[in-house]
Amino acid sequence: MRAFDYQRPESAEAATRAQSGAEARFIAGGTNLLDLMKLEIETPRTLIDISRLPLDGIAPTEAGGFSIGALVTNAALAADPSVRRLYPVLSRALLAGASGQLRNKATTGGNLLQRTRCYYFYNPATPCNKREPGSGCSAIGGHTRIHAILGTSPHCIATHPSDMAVAMMALEAEVEILGPDGQTRTIPLADLYRLPGDTPHIETSLAPGDLITAVILPPPPPGRQLYRKVRDRASYAFALVSVAAIIAMENGRISAARLAFGGLAPMPWRDREVEALLIGEAPSPALFAAAADRLLATARTEDGNAFKSPLARRTLASVLATACAGNS
Repeated sequence: MRAFDYQRPESAEAATRAQSGAEARFIAGGTNLLDLMKLEIETPRTLIDISRLPLDGIAPTEAGGFSIGALVTNAALAADPSVRRLYPVLSRALLAGASGQLRNKATTGGNLLQRTRCYYFYNPATPCNKREPGSGCSAIGGHTRIHAILGTSPHCIATHPSDMAVAMMALEAEVEILGPDGQTRTIPLADLYRLPGDTPHIETSLAPGDLITAVILPPPPPGRQLYRKVRDRASYAFALVSVAAIIAMENGRISAARLAFGGLAPMPWRDREVEALLIGEAPSPALFAAAADRLLATARTEDGNAFKSPLARRTLASVLATACAGNS
């Protein structure tokens, strides 16, 4: 790990001004950043400690949803009674991620911004366009078991590792951002992330000095909420495929559907055409197969991750069948 300067600003506004330099990074729980620094994948000259800022509250909003401070830990968010009751898909996704020890340190804002767990990104001896733009993608043609099949480009096929972000995508969460000019803006979570295209090193829409201060959950949607994660081990493993589903039924037909996927793309993945295909239809294996066909229509696989297509198909069908059963 390289030497760095350390700052602990007294306010969020001071933190954003301090981080507006390209070689400074915010740190809170540090569960991802410190690993990257040890490997010298991230080499910030300055760490700006925001862990003591008053951004750790969970509060109802006037609109009927909840505001979740960026420093709320994953453990506290998963255990919050209102989250467990009103947003069970989020609580279940959080509990499916990492270990208890990491959930006690990892923060809401940091979870959204964690970087890919691509084998080659973590190996400085191999070319990686995320680490060094233009150097190439070693994953393409390499070992790709955990890699993406949707939203990829010839420059990067890495996946986004967050479970929490998948659930928040299905919940249509918004992200509150404080800029170095002192102005706060709110954007849909989907607009926080960027697909790799030809600039895979640019992963989000955040500018230097932008600080996530909160995540805003809208009022809980109608329907049954489920989160299912398929992985190589029963715990402490990233998703091969995960599905966050919110399904409402009326008179034996699907009246509302929200689906988000993890393990398949460089960002939490949502395809509204898949949801539209379900609405107004009676649940059936044929309908679920058609939904999977639509989801995977643009999939691009490598030898090592081609199994993800049938795995995603089976997982989606199982989740939809469970969500629709007894849901009226």
